Amino acid sequence: MLAALAGCFLLVPVLVLAALVRLTSRGPALYWSERVGRNNTIFKMPKFRSMQIGTPAMATHLLRNPDTYLTPIGSFLRKSSLDELPQLWSILKGDMSFVGPRPALFNQHDLIELRTRAGVHKLLPGLTGWAQINGRDELPIPQKVAFDVEYLHRKTFWLDIKIILFTALKVIRRDNVTH
Repeated sequence: MLAALAGCFLLVPVLVLAALVRLTSRGPALYWSERVGRNNTIFKMPKFRSMQIGTPAMATHLLRNPDTYLTPIGSFLRKSSLDELPQLWSILKGDMSFVGPRPALFNQHDLIELRTRAGVHKLLPGLTGWAQINGRDELPIPQKVAFDVEYLHRKTFWLDIKIILFTALKVIRRDNVTH
């Protein structure tokens, strides 16, 4: 009953956001990104499309001028983190968890290698994580991996609750979002 109620509660915003993406730019509402999951397996992760069709598949900070690739509502979707809402599908499928290291893009070889060496690749990736509440987009990769390792060693139910609560605060404040 609770799951059905939550599903109905989320259905309206999902439909509204999907319609807004379709109405403001050419292409599908969802972007299926190839990501690295537990044990370095590749899975397809959905996001509301915030970038124009034809944007190179790379980390946003590596694009020469990321703002030129944003859709008309892309900046809003990213700053509000609403582009992440479809990832609930990946959680339901078992590809992701609510909390864990953010899944790397398939071509972020430096991040994947450092996580693998540190044993972080054994964790299920998350919608949010310890690194996200400690810097999000602004962290260099070695520092991000250090937070992932810290999470690996400190992982508890109560730490996950803390991360979820701090994530909500950061999203509301739009802290550490660059695009």
